[in-house]
Amino acid sequence: MANDQFTSHTGLFDLSGKCALVTGGTRGIGLMIARGLLQAGARVVISSRSTDACAEAQQQLSKFGEVQAIPADLSRHDECQRLANLVTLNSERLNILVNNAGAMWREPLATFPEEAWDTVIDLNLKSPFWLVQALLPALRRAGTADDPARIINIGSIAAIHVAQSPNYSYASSKAALHQLTRVLARELGPQHVTVNAVAPGVFPSQMMASTLDAMRDAITESAPLRRLGRDDDMAGIAVFLASRAGSYLTGAIVPVDGGIATTASGT
Repeated sequence: MANDQFTSHTGLFDLSGKCALVTGGTRGIGLMIARGLLQAGARVVISSRSTDACAEAQQQLSKFGEVQAIPADLSRHDECQRLANLVTLNSERLNILVNNAGAMWREPLATFPEEAWDTVIDLNLKSPFWLVQALLPALRRAGTADDPARIINIGSIAAIHVAQSPNYSYASSKAALHQLTRVLARELGPQHVTVNAVAPGVFPSQMMASTLDAMRDAITESAPLRRLGRDDDMAGIAVFLASRAGSYLTGAIVPVDGGIATTASGT
């Protein structure tokens, strides 16, 4: 029986007319997500600490749609506020916020420094919270009961299972971000804003380069799907969560890891 509430396949994933901010959008997972959102029709703002990286990524992404790049050091509260002000300068609405900017620090337990906690926690956990604070009015204005605004936090499978490498502050920050996602989902749902997290497995990126150099084959073999993540895998989950297809999902942590964390035996 036909249902007049069904949306066409094309419309289900269409982001035309939507505006998105992707932090850390100049490389790796952030670049994959920015491309996916652009190809689905959204206007996208990307940010990075590096002016050169912003210019290069903007040029690379411009063939997929309308993109703007804003350099910002999101480990600082004032820079989060400045970025929020610039993003909403020409529009009071923001449909999609992707908190992707992050840092990793590997060092053995005996020598793990205080700096490794402050650097990683500031960027991985505090900055997403600060950006939600600063951009919540714009997200509220964009969201409706039928089509909420979206916050997508980029967590990690390191927060779901215990990785072999000594990433104490990274794993802890991502686990905290997962819980922050649930807390915000409960609070912001009635305000027509969904909050979900993506927990990526291993995707080729600058952050993962040294790990892949040492362990590519072992990581690939540990995944039930026997491969690393691809650009389209990350673009696809972002478009799903940002589009009509994902409008009834909030407070979820979605592993995109080829099954590594969710089927692991032990740790």
